[in-house]
Amino acid sequence: MSAETGIENISTILVIGAGTMGRQIAMTAALAGFATIIQDISADGLAAARTELEGWAASRVAKGKLEQATATAALEALGYSTDLDSVATKADFIIEAATERLDIKTQIFEKLGVLAPAHAILATNSSTLGSSKVAEATGRPAQVCNMHFFNPALVMKCVEVVRHETTSDATVETTMELARRLGKEPVLINREVPGFIANRLMGAIQREALFLAESGIASIEDIDTTARTALGHPMGPFALMDLVGLDVIDFIAQATHAETGAVEDAPNERIAALVAEGKLGRKSGAGFYDYKG
Repeated sequence: MSAETGIENISTILVIGAGTMGRQIAMTAALAGFATIIQDISADGLAAARTELEGWAASRVAKGKLEQATATAALEALGYSTDLDSVATKADFIIEAATERLDIKTQIFEKLGVLAPAHAILATNSSTLGSSKVAEATGRPAQVCNMHFFNPALVMKCVEVVRHETTSDATVETTMELARRLGKEPVLINREVPGFIANRLMGAIQREALFLAESGIASIEDIDTTARTALGHPMGPFALMDLVGLDVIDFIAQATHAETGAVEDAPNERIAALVAEGKLGRKSGAGFYDYKG
């Protein structure tokens, strides 16, 4: 496998970014028995991540859904650092979950290419940016791929593993196997496409739902009810958009449209208007639905 590592050589995982996704990915790795480090430039962000994960573990133990010994071991396996330079040198597998900005990600991957051990695989959790955009900056493009987890990462089983043109088979195989050892069900995307699989499927449903509502064919409530009671979806497309965050939905549409230029991928005006009003969905108390009552 040349300089690359197989799954048997992965003992330490570094997650870059202590936000919602990063902290949950890190806890997932720790629960699977890996020594795991969360790195973030913000000490406050790291403190918040530690507090939330300790609270999550205590809650799961109290509900009988997690053994105390397992929770204790996972929390002890977690490390926290603001110093990327030092922790990157210790990692066998790195998952970047930083801000969804290409300039920031490129800087991170350029640094990782220098600092990380020669065998380390470098993955991005990005749901919109293909790893080809940062691969060359590392000097080891064959060892770079997307490893896209879904929110909440501690619960959702799917992980999209996306290879770019020069990602090696060894990198793909190791990343897929790591996802399985984290208790996930990985899917392989053989070439980059904006939105990958899940966001493209979700986007198609959302576009049709918005068309039906905006055309006055059916109400938002009835469209959501149909998705649940006829298609078996756990929630309708409008409720799901509110849960994900309308700002996130709008951002994904902007990023996808920037890649494709396709009319059907253009951001929806109604969603953009709601975002401009500060109505972002559940997290703001209002979106397509009102959650303040």
